[in-house]
Amino acid sequence: MDEVITKSNLKAEVEESNKYRLLLSEEVIQKRIKELAAEISADYEGRCPVFIGVLNGSFIFVADLIRELSIDCEVDFFKLSSYGDAMKSSGSVRLKKDIDCHLEGRDVIVAEDIVDSGRSVRYLDSKINKMNPTSIRFVTLLVKWDKAKLNRKIDYVGFSIPPDFVVGFGLDCAQKLRNLKAVYVMDESP
Repeated sequence: MDEVITKSNLKAEVEESNKYRLLLSEEVIQKRIKELAAEISADYEGRCPVFIGVLNGSFIFVADLIRELSIDCEVDFFKLSSYGDAMKSSGSVRLKKDIDCHLEGRDVIVAEDIVDSGRSVRYLDSKINKMNPTSIRFVTLLVKWDKAKLNRKIDYVGFSIPPDFVVGFGLDCAQKLRNLKAVYVMDESP
């Protein structure tokens, strides 16, 4: 993405552009996050799970999700890379930041912004299982079932979306557009 959006109202510029199409509004996203939080709170009542967010994209989702929980929790983050600045995955997952917490004997919930190819889910499932948690579940805001090749269940899913490239609500294109409050399909043509 060579152009830099410089208008003071990023949302207005994105919405006026024919390069972006609204997929999920802020209101729809927040409603679904409250529903996911209620489901997770019920499933973990009386327990204190560790949420492991996957940076950079999940930080907004994790922040909104844990604030809606009625249970206590802990939070840590992995930082993975598979896209770089490209709009397509490189095909490999690289660990750029490890977690600090100990997961042995703990209930773990991995929080993803999006499950796209499924590579990060496979990588994290294997890595975390070696740490001997009591349980491991996955929550994601978005999943592309048409593209995902998974070896495990995604326990909590916000929205199933088409295989288009999306930005906003933590999802980026070359590290930009994460701060949009909604999710937009981005036209991949030059």
